[in-house]
Amino acid sequence: MDKVMYGRESFEKVLRLLEEHHRWFRESLPLIASENIPSPAVREALVSDFGNRYAEGWPGERLYAGCRYIDQVELLAMELGKRVYDAEFVDVRPISGVMANLAAYTVFAQPGDIMMALAVPHGGHISHGKLKWGGTAGVVRHLEVERYEFDEENFEIDIDGTRKKLRKLEEEGKKVKLFMLGASVFLFPHPVKEIAEIAAGYNAKVVYDAAHVAGLIAGRVFQDPLREGADAVTLSTHKTLAGPQHGMVLSWNRYSEDFKRVIFPGLHSNHHLHAVAGVAIALAEALAFYEEYARQIVKNAKALARALHERGIEVLYDHKGYTESHTLIADVSRYMDGMKAEKKLEEANIILNRNLIPKDYRLKTDYKTPSGIRMGTQEVTRLGMKEGEMEEIADLIKQVIVDSREPREIALKVREFRKEFQHVHYAFSSQTEAYEYIKIR
Repeated sequence: MDKVMYGRESFEKVLRLLEEHHRWFRESLPLIASENIPSPAVREALVSDFGNRYAEGWPGERLYAGCRYIDQVELLAMELGKRVYDAEFVDVRPISGVMANLAAYTVFAQPGDIMMALAVPHGGHISHGKLKWGGTAGVVRHLEVERYEFDEENFEIDIDGTRKKLRKLEEEGKKVKLFMLGASVFLFPHPVKEIAEIAAGYNAKVVYDAAHVAGLIAGRVFQDPLREGADAVTLSTHKTLAGPQHGMVLSWNRYSEDFKRVIFPGLHSNHHLHAVAGVAIALAEALAFYEEYARQIVKNAKALARALHERGIEVLYDHKGYTESHTLIADVSRYMDGMKAEKKLEEANIILNRNLIPKDYRLKTDYKTPSGIRMGTQEVTRLGMKEGEMEEIADLIKQVIVDSREPREIALKVREFRKEFQHVHYAFSSQTEAYEYIKIR
C-alpha cells in the first residue's frame, strides 16, 4: 500500500471512529465521576483559532504578538474565576488539574520535603502519590509522601490519629511542609479548618485539590476551602465544573507572584488558549446556573445511591446519607470484582469505572480487580435527568450486576431510555445536541 493510500485510509478511519464514539455516547449512560459534557458554546471555543496560537506569559506581558483578543479572554476568565470562587488570585494557565497540583508542590515545597495526602483506596489521587507508586508528587517533585490516618467507617480523615502520626514523625526528625486535601473519590467535605490549624503549628501550607468538586463549590453546596483555611485550591475544569479539559489555581494575593513565576516559565510554555476560552464560558455558566445545577447533582447522587442500595447493591456509607457530592461508591464483590462489573456494564452502554474501596487497603487488593465501582451523577444531571431517572438507572444497573441479564439486551433499554435526554441543560444555549458530531471539514 503506498503512502497516499495508507494516509487516506487512516484519515478516514480516525474520522469514522470519532463519529462512532459520538453515536455510542448518544445511546449510553455516562456515569464516570471525572467526566462531563460541556455546553455547545464551550465546544465552539475548542474548535476556534485560539487553539492554533501562542501566548506565553501573563496577559499584557506576552512573548508573542497577535494576542489582542486572547488577552481579553484570559483576563475575563480570571475575573470570572475570582467572582465564582471569591478568590483574590486566579491563574487559568495550568493545562490540567495535575499541572495545577504540580504548581502548588513547586510553590510550597522543595524536593525531599514531606507532604501529607490520602492513600488511593481512601480516595486519594495518583497526582498526590509517592515515588513508589508512580505518583506525581513523588516522581516529579520528589516529595516524601506520608498518609493521613483514616477513619474507614466514616470515610474521613482521622484528625486525632493524624496528630499522633505527626508527633511520631517529629520524633523521627521529620517535619511536614505541605498538607494536601481533596480526593478522587470525594464523598464528603474534608476537614480543612482542622488541618489548617494543625498546619499552622508546623509553619506548613494547605492545598485543596478541588478537581472533582469544583462545580459543587461554585454552586455553594459542598464547602468553601479558601475561607476554611486553604492556602491554595487546585482544580481541573471538566468534571463538576463542566468546561474543557484544563486546570486552574485559586489562591491569595500573597502567593500570586510565586504562582505566576512557577507556572510560566517553570511549568508551561503555551497553555492551550482555546481551552482557556472554554473555561471562561464554563465559569460564566457557573455564575448563572450552578447553584441549581449543583443542588440537583447532589440530589441525584443520593437518589441513585438509595435506589441501588434498595436493589441489593451495597452502596457504601448509607449511615451518612451515602454522599454529599456527585460521587458514590459501591462494593460489588458479592457478585463479581469491579473489573468484571465495569466491563459488563460497558457492554450494556452504562459507562462507569472499577474502583478501589477502603477495604481493599486492608486486603491489599490489586487495582486491576478491586472490590468496588465508582459512579458520578454530574453528566446525566447536565442532560436534564432528575431523581425519577435515577430510579430507572438503578434498575438497569441491577439487571446487569445482580440479575446477570445479558448486557446487550440491557443496552437496547439504555438506548431507548436515552432518547429523551439529548441536550445540555444549565447553559445559555443548547441548539446543538449534547453528543452531536459536527463536521467542519
